[in-house]
Amino acid sequence: MTDLSLSFLERPAEPEPGRAPWLLVLMHGVGSNEHDLMGLAPFVPAQFHVISLRAPFVMGPGAYAWFQFTVDADGTRHIDVQQEQQARKLVQQAVEQAARLLDIPSERVVVGGFSQGGIMALSQLLTQPQTLRAAMAWHSRLLPEVLPQQAPDAALAGKSLWVSHGTYDNVIPLTSAHAIRDRAKRLPLNLCYQEYPGAHEIRPEELRASMQWLEDLAR
Repeated sequence: MTDLSLSFLERPAEPEPGRAPWLLVLMHGVGSNEHDLMGLAPFVPAQFHVISLRAPFVMGPGAYAWFQFTVDADGTRHIDVQQEQQARKLVQQAVEQAARLLDIPSERVVVGGFSQGGIMALSQLLTQPQTLRAAMAWHSRLLPEVLPQQAPDAALAGKSLWVSHGTYDNVIPLTSAHAIRDRAKRLPLNLCYQEYPGAHEIRPEELRASMQWLEDLAR
C-alpha cells in the first residue's frame, strides 16, 4: 500500500471465500512505535487487513507519542492539546486513506490501541464515528478535552466498543476504565467491557477474548 499520513506496518487480509475483508488500524502506547502492536497481527482474524501506525511526535530513538503530557503530584494529567488535535487529525486521515486504498467501507473498519493509542482509538470513535464501525481500547482512558467534540448520540448508534483493563494497572488506574464504561453505557453503543487480573499489559486471556470479539464482529 502507498504512503499514509503516518508511518505504518501492515499485514494483508486473507479472508475465507465469500467473506469480505475488514480493516483493523492499531495504535501503540506512549514511548513505543509501530512494531509494538504489530506483534498482535498473528492473532488477529485473517479477514482483517492489519495496519499498525507510528505516532507523530518523537520522544527518543524508536520512541514516539501521540501527544505529550504531564502529571501533577495528585495524579491529575495535563495534555498538550494542540499535539492531541494534530495527532487525531492524522489518525483520521490515515484511517480514511487506508480504507479507500483497500476499498473497504467504513462499516468494516475498526480502530484499536493500547494505553495512549487506546485514547486515540476511543477519541476517533467518539468524534468521527462515520469513519468506522468499532473501536478497541486496551488499558486506556477518556480525554475530557475531547468530550466537547463528541458527535451527536445518534451518530454513534450501532457502533461497537471493546474496553478492557487490568485490575492492578499502575500506569492508568482502573477508575479510568470505569469512566469509559460509565460514559459508554449512556450512549447507543454496543459495549463489551472486561477486567483482567494484571497490570499495564495485555494478558493472554485478554488478547484471546478481544480477538474473539473481533471475529464475532466481522461475522
